[in-house]
Amino acid sequence: MSISRRGFLSGLGATALACGSTEAGQHTEHSTFPIPDGRMGLLHDSTYCVGCRACEVACNRVNELPPPDQPIGDLSVFDRERRTTDTALTVVNRYRVDDVDVFRKHQCMHCNEPSCASVCLVRALVKSPEGPVLYDPDVCVGCRYCMMTCPYYALAYEYESPNPRVVRCTMCYPRIVEGQVPGCAEACPMGAITYGRRSDLLHQARERIAEHPGRYVEHVFGEHEFGGTSWLLLAGTSPSRLGLASLENASHTPLPELTKSFLSVVPLVLTLWPGLLLGFYAMTKRREEVSEAEARARVVEALLSADEETKTKLAAAAARSEKDKEKAIAQAVKKALEEQAAKGGAS
Repeated sequence: MSISRRGFLSGLGATALACGSTEAGQHTEHSTFPIPDGRMGLLHDSTYCVGCRACEVACNRVNELPPPDQPIGDLSVFDRERRTTDTALTVVNRYRVDDVDVFRKHQCMHCNEPSCASVCLVRALVKSPEGPVLYDPDVCVGCRYCMMTCPYYALAYEYESPNPRVVRCTMCYPRIVEGQVPGCAEACPMGAITYGRRSDLLHQARERIAEHPGRYVEHVFGEHEFGGTSWLLLAGTSPSRLGLASLENASHTPLPELTKSFLSVVPLVLTLWPGLLLGFYAMTKRREEVSEAEARARVVEALLSADEETKTKLAAAAARSEKDKEKAIAQAVKKALEEQAAKGGAS
């Protein structure tokens, strides 16, 4: 198995590409995650959103999380741009655009070709046919590679938990498999969040753009970015002004495709590394055994050439405790060698 220099550099640059690529590539025809026609999604129309945060409350309720840290109605929550946390799987941020407040909901985008699932060595993350990216905490090893590769910074980690998990929006998977609507879409009083087949949502978004050309920019964010997402954004301004500046010109090529040649060496490394370590250990062990055998040979040689008095002393040393035995033998051998040398000099 080999990897090209270009493939290696592509792997090193994956994070940079996730933060924003200026090259608008084409969607690969060789998808790592086959996309069924019936895949579901959600459309967030930011022109309808008023920042009420009802979606945050509903998300916490559905996922059995505590209420938001800052209660509904506390406008100070918009003083800073927030990211998702282990107790807030979705957040609403406010952006000032041409002296007008614009709100955008932020959560896991459930990519068509999720980089988080592609880098997971134990398949703790998988793409479901319905659309959501699913997570199995029982097989997760906590490496958090998924968090590092997510271009949307939508994954969080339970650092304070004795059994930490990677957490993020689940797109209310238990609800949608039962035919229900995700909690956030159900709770939105303004109709800013629409749930349905992804293909239908794209059609609906294009119809809105055509019917209201002055209200929207002609861009459905999430249609093509890094292969597309299950969450789609329709806005009246450029995504770059809504906290997505680093993804304004994101590549259309899925991230798994960009990193495929680089990540292909991972199984090889995992296979060879234990063998290499065992080999190093065996070499070291063998070296120690050879040294010990040579030392024993020198002791035997010294004993054979020792006089009767030295042999008597060595016999007495053998009866001592195991703790002092090695020290006594070493001293006796040293003396025997010194006496042998002295006799040789006298003769």
